[in-house]
Amino acid sequence: MTLRSTSLLLLAALTLTGCKHDAAPKATETAQSSPVPAVDPATTGTVTGVVHFDGKAPARIPIDMSMDPACAFSKDPNLSEQFVATDGKLANVYIYIKSGIAPSQAPAGTAPVVLDQKGCRYLPHVVAVQQGGSVEFHNSDPTMHNIHTMPSTVGNEGVDISQSPMGQPQTHSFKSPEVMLPVRCNNHPWMNAFINVAPNPYFAVTGADGSFTIKGLPAGTYTLAAVHEKLGEQDIQITVAPKATASASFAFTPK
Repeated sequence: MTLRSTSLLLLAALTLTGCKHDAAPKATETAQSSPVPAVDPATTGTVTGVVHFDGKAPARIPIDMSMDPACAFSKDPNLSEQFVATDGKLANVYIYIKSGIAPSQAPAGTAPVVLDQKGCRYLPHVVAVQQGGSVEFHNSDPTMHNIHTMPSTVGNEGVDISQSPMGQPQTHSFKSPEVMLPVRCNNHPWMNAFINVAPNPYFAVTGADGSFTIKGLPAGTYTLAAVHEKLGEQDIQITVAPKATASASFAFTPK
């Protein structure tokens, strides 16, 4: 074989190698940009249930708000909110699918969850939002408030800002899953709330009657978690069938 022939063969081999090297990134880019398939409603089900409180719940204690006249004249009673139980049903419990489904970000354009400061209280006391979603903080009071979030998860930035009386809403996003992220008001030390950042769109917070409902859950078996700010977390296994409703029940006891 001549030197010229050898050079031509070597050049051809290098060219083919270069083509193979370029093909892999293109395939990866295509896979990354592929849209996530929509869930067929015909294959989804619902989870509904109640969170019980076994035993006598601690009494809700009236809070002295006299340090700020604007708060002291509030018509709404200000009671401690750590334990809100009625007829053995527990409110303010965060419910979410902990495992069994892939994490996802909140779709663009998802409306923020509103957390208001009214009567010198945070309302609601417990809220939940999907990761990538946002919370819109309002101040409906005629007094200055402070929004102070204290995340413990990387990706969720802390907030510590003042909000003028009946001022413009402040919106902040939360990028990473987190359970019971504390929110305080530095101006009024009794004010507190909790933000929960869910890893997927399947979550709820129990109402005054301790009930919750999660709709549109793809059929399958999951770990369902219930989290209370003082009583901790409980996990159970649930199985959801298409077009069916699965029942779930939790029972917390005083510690």
